[in-house]
Amino acid sequence: TNGSQTRTQSFFLGGFPAWGTTQVWSAVPLCFTYLLALLGNLTVLSIIRVEQSLHAPMYLLLAMLAVADLGLSTSTFPTMLRMLWLEAREVSFGTCLTQMFFIHSFTDIESAVILAMAFDRYVAICHPLRYPSILTNSVTTKICVAIMVRTALVQFPLPILLTRLCFARISELSHPYCLHPDIIKHAGSDTRINSAYGLFVLLSTLGLDLLFVLLSYLLILKTILNFATWRERLKALNTCISHVCAVLLFFIPMISLSMMHRFGKHVSPEAYVFMANLHFLAPPILNPIVYSVKTKSIRRRILKVLCQRG
Repeated sequence: TNGSQTRTQSFFLGGFPAWGTTQVWSAVPLCFTYLLALLGNLTVLSIIRVEQSLHAPMYLLLAMLAVADLGLSTSTFPTMLRMLWLEAREVSFGTCLTQMFFIHSFTDIESAVILAMAFDRYVAICHPLRYPSILTNSVTTKICVAIMVRTALVQFPLPILLTRLCFARISELSHPYCLHPDIIKHAGSDTRINSAYGLFVLLSTLGLDLLFVLLSYLLILKTILNFATWRERLKALNTCISHVCAVLLFFIPMISLSMMHRFGKHVSPEAYVFMANLHFLAPPILNPIVYSVKTKSIRRRILKVLCQRG
């Protein structure tokens, strides 16, 4: 039956073209990268928790971004490290579906948090006097709950729909982790429903989020251009820099990867792997650095801790 074929199915992880003697040495920088992502995001979370002045909407959203980054790196790094360090490339069907669910869920959460942060910047710049009454802590908490509910509702059907498919042979995936478009490529049965639902999820979450982020920045720019002096304009733009970095870090590798999927017939496997890994590895490492450098309260707290240790 389809069910028994599915249950005994396992996948081989791929995604490191230069397979050979270098894999253990590749694991060292990867391990360091994971520790950097953990350290950065846990630092941001602990500072926001300890500092009473940071219990404000903007920082609650930043804390949720750090949680999404921690989730994303913890969903992707372990199988990559296991593959490089232990040369363990085989992963069971159930493990693969679980990893896929968490990777796509945390990607959706991160996308939605970036949109919520864009709304925060829009209200702060376009309606500064109404900001305290529009974005209260309770409204921000409701936004965070809505993000979790949306993610759960759209992501739960993905692994369930995959269990319907028949996988007759052991297949090699394109990445060192499990992704939905990658898994359905190896199915031996009709995948039209899976493909259609996968596209719907992509457009209704990341696609819509990006559209609304761009719309909010058009409104922000329109407002900023009405400011009287260049000093006021630059000051307003300066409050958006760290968020713009988060938007670029998250969406540029994702859009590039989608373009390569659609049109990159002659793209080398190395470029494809690099872009896929950049999409999952760059935001968890760089977001805490960008926000720590640009946010005075967080920067001050980190310097205070370092000075005490010194």
